[in-house]
Amino acid sequence: MSMHAKTDSEVTSQTASSPTRSPRRPAYFVQSPSRDSHTNSFHSTPVLSPTGSPGRHSRNSSSTRYSGSLRPGSRKASQQLQPRKGDKGFDAIEEEGLVDDDHKTGIPRRCYFLAFVVGFFVLFSFFALVLWAAAKPQKPDVIMRSILFDGFVVNAGADASGVATEMVTINATIKFNFRNRGTFFGVHVSSTPMDLAYTELTLASGTIKKFYQSRKGHRLVSVNLQGRGVPLYGGGVNWSTMDGKLTAPVPLNLNFTVKAKAYVLGKLVKPKFHRKVSCAIVYKPTKVNVPISLKNSCTIE
Repeated sequence: MSMHAKTDSEVTSQTASSPTRSPRRPAYFVQSPSRDSHTNSFHSTPVLSPTGSPGRHSRNSSSTRYSGSLRPGSRKASQQLQPRKGDKGFDAIEEEGLVDDDHKTGIPRRCYFLAFVVGFFVLFSFFALVLWAAAKPQKPDVIMRSILFDGFVVNAGADASGVATEMVTINATIKFNFRNRGTFFGVHVSSTPMDLAYTELTLASGTIKKFYQSRKGHRLVSVNLQGRGVPLYGGGVNWSTMDGKLTAPVPLNLNFTVKAKAYVLGKLVKPKFHRKVSCAIVYKPTKVNVPISLKNSCTIE
């Protein structure tokens, strides 16, 4: 009893010499997302509070709750992981996608140029066709006016080979009106030879001097017909003559074609017009140097 019994002084000295033990620190858990995305399980790791103060414990527990709320598959986590539209990364990805789409499905520039050329030629051809169709019905008008004989002489003679026959010399003037009906184009006018003939024998001929007629314009055209020393070869056996002059009427015919050409769109659109003229004329010895009307004696096609 005496050996185990301690005095108050000994107990006091032992208490003073022994180190002071700190109180047991409380433990809390931090939940981290598991690597296994399919199970969505969490590992709990005990972490000791360095100070054990209630303030830090509350902050750590709030961080634990925050980290736990961002577990994989949650809507909030997916929203934070997705870049916003204003972020540069999103713009770069979007632009790269657009470039890839254009590269895959875009049309080469060569095709655009070819389509432009083809479209231009199609539209130009259509426009030219419209102009041609609009100009074609606007044929010029030819109105025959008169013919005047300056002389009609029949003499005996011989041709170039020395064959004796009667020879005819004629000098006449034809007048007619030419009117361009075109509303947006002028025409260049010419003609085939104007033949004055007896049956099928040409006695005199002439041609129109080429001219240009503006749109909706008209003019009086005068053409001289001449025939000098034309051999008849028995063609005028029924003619009545006295001293080389005819004493009886002689039927004649006049044939020619008036040609008009319009340059509506340069040389690309140039409609052509032909007016064929046929006239039945009767020469009368009493009407020398007197105009003979052709108003009702000609047909124009």
